[in-house]
This record gives sequence, C-alpha cells and structure tokens, in this order.
Amino acid sequence: MSSTSSWTTFLRSIASYNGDLSSLTAPPFILSPNSLLEYHQYWGTNTELLLAPNWITKPVKYDTEPIQLRRMLAVIKWFLATLKSQYASRTDGDHSEKKPLNPFLGEVFVAKFEDESPDKTLGETDVILEQVSHHPPVSGYAVWNKKHNTLLEGFNGIRASMGATSLNVRQYGHAVLEYKDLKENYLFTLPPLHLEGLLTGSPRVELEQKSYIQASTGYYAVLEYSGRGYFSGSSNTFKCRVYRNRDHAVQDKYSALYTIAGQWSGISTYSKGAEMPSSKGPVFLDISKVATQTLVVKPISEQHPLESRRAWQKVADAIRQGDYQLISNEKTMIENEQRELRKYEKDNDSDWERRWFDDIDYTKKSRQHDPYIRLFKMAHLSTKNVPSGVLDTSSKNDNVTTMNHWRFNRGKFVAENEIHC
Repeated sequence: MSSTSSWTTFLRSIASYNGDLSSLTAPPFILSPNSLLEYHQYWGTNTELLLAPNWITKPVKYDTEPIQLRRMLAVIKWFLATLKSQYASRTDGDHSEKKPLNPFLGEVFVAKFEDESPDKTLGETDVILEQVSHHPPVSGYAVWNKKHNTLLEGFNGIRASMGATSLNVRQYGHAVLEYKDLKENYLFTLPPLHLEGLLTGSPRVELEQKSYIQASTGYYAVLEYSGRGYFSGSSNTFKCRVYRNRDHAVQDKYSALYTIAGQWSGISTYSKGAEMPSSKGPVFLDISKVATQTLVVKPISEQHPLESRRAWQKVADAIRQGDYQLISNEKTMIENEQRELRKYEKDNDSDWERRWFDDIDYTKKSRQHDPYIRLFKMAHLSTKNVPSGVLDTSSKNDNVTTMNHWRFNRGKFVAENEIHC
C-alpha cells in the first residue's frame, strides 16, 4: 500500500475514533524511531538559559528593575527557548512531525548535557525520564544540574481528539523549576496544542490558548498562543504579559510590567508596560542565537534493557529501513511482553514499582502546606487531575476528586545501582 493511501486510511480511522487517540497506531511511514519519552530531554537543551537566573544576584548599573523581576524575565526567556526545542525543532526545513513510539510502563531514558562552555561554568546537567503510567500515558521528567543546585521536575500526559482539520491535544501535568541556592521556585503549565497539516500529510505542531508561569516571589506571567490562519498570519506566534502578581493580572491586564511578543520559534521583542511591542522593537529573544548543549547518551551496548534506545532498537532500525512488516512484528513483540507483565501483576495483586518518581496524593492534609501547592494557590490554578492550566474556579473541576502528582525522588536516583547517566 502506498504512503498516500495509508495516510488516507489513517485519517479515516481517527476521524471515526471515539476514544483517546494518543495511543492509536499510526502508519509506519509517519512513525518516528524515537520514543515519546525522549522528547522531555528538550527541557534541558538550552542549559545556559536554564541556569542564567543563578547569576542574577546583584544590581546592574542603569537597570533599576528588582533582581527578582530580572530573574523572572530570564526564566521566561529560557521557557520560550524550550518551546522551540520541544515543539518545532523536529520540523525545521522540509521535515514534518512524526508520531513517536508509545513508551511502555517502566521505560526509562537517562542522558546528560555536557558542559561545553569555554570556562566550564555550567557543569553537567543530568536528564532523568521515566514512564510512570501507560493507561493513561504519563511521563515523569527531571533535569538536574548539581553544580548550580538547580532542578526542573514535572510530569506530562496527553489526551488527543480529532477536530475538523487538525488533531487536538490536551496536556496534563506541569513543570516546577527550583533554584535552590536562590530559594526560588517557578511553576509552569503546559499549553494545549494541535497538529496542523494532516490533510497534506505534513503534520506540524501549533500551540494554542494560554499557559502560565508563577514565581514564588509573586511575579506572574500569562502567555497566549496563536498560529497561522488558513489565509494569513504567522505560525508559532505568542504574546506574554508579566505582572507583579496574579491579582494585578486579573484586576487590570494593562498593569503589566512587561509585554513580550513574536514567534516562540523565532524572534520576539518586548516593551515595558502593557503596550504591544513593535516587531522592530528591542529583541527579547532570537532563537537562532541561543546556544544549545549536546546530549550525550550511553552506547546501546551499555544500556539497561529498560532504557528507551535499547528497548526500541529493533523497531527503530526497522523504521529507518522502511521495513513495515518488521516494524509491526517488533512492536507487537514488545506490546505482547507488556501485556503479559500486566497480567502477571494483576494475577499476583502487585503493581509495577516506579524507579525514581513518587505518586503523591495532594488531597491529604499533610500535603497542603507543600511549597509546590503554594505556587498553585498563588496562581489560582487547580491542583486536581484536570488539563494543565485549568483555574481553580473552572467547572472542569466539578467531577474530579483526585489530586495525584508525580514528583521526582532524588534519593532514589542517587541510590540507583543499575542505571546511570
């Protein structure tokens, strides 16, 4: 069957599918040889920007802004750079988005970004990823720089559904960035997105609606995303307003301290206050000039059987070879092994033990004073298991009672004796 007819058949199948599309099998020609779990490595690609707030500790001549606000702006700059890495780096040039392999429960991916700075000021940054749930699919991730005592952690799940011309994706989970030496934390929600270009067989990701950044210092940012329309407009566009706190944003959106706008995959400019900046205004971030670090992954021969690239090696090789039958055979073998494991656990009343992430129940009173929860309360965001970025007053909370969040356990990772970066 040709790629065109396979793609048409696939579109018909998702158009008539009523369940969650994130686990649906795609035609082989649109498969990526990489596991979806690996995609969370992109949080750490721009290491220099990630660590930059650690060096904003003193007043700067001719800059009267509070140090905490300068750090907030630095965090926003890093976050925008991660959007390009996470959602657009695989579609540069003539490339289109490929469907990644669905991670299996217990799959892990570990690697490190080496310090490539001339003076070795960055230090190594570890990337620690684990698939903590398969139904529904949820990945836990941590990016840890020991030298600068900086930790990003979070979890992410997706639910997909078919729209008229695009595949719509709601993200669940969030990220928390902790600068331990600064005693500052930042909460990030994950924006909804949709996959454009399905009808032409050239899928690309476009972000939509809003996401939020809440700092423990009180500063609050609202990011709004839009994309290229059918007849006009630019892709990957956004605007971001920064406020002293969430109350200021709600009471008067024109009380913004800064407004940033442009393309999160390209150039953005800024202005002080709430006025939209000119595209010819001062540059906030030029993605093309952002330094990226090289991800170092152990050779497959040195990897544990649960590590992504070893576990999926035969499938990935078959995808690169374009051997559709071999892809199907190798994927089926892994999927059957996983079904047998789940059956064994059910028969023996046991559960797969997560390696480095803990499932924390935040309905317990003992957890209500957690600094992590404080950030949600400051931003008036729901802590329930609803789509990322839902406000605590939304009706989407009405029929949801669970508040389970996956948290990285550094003690478990340090004690690990089988798998290392």
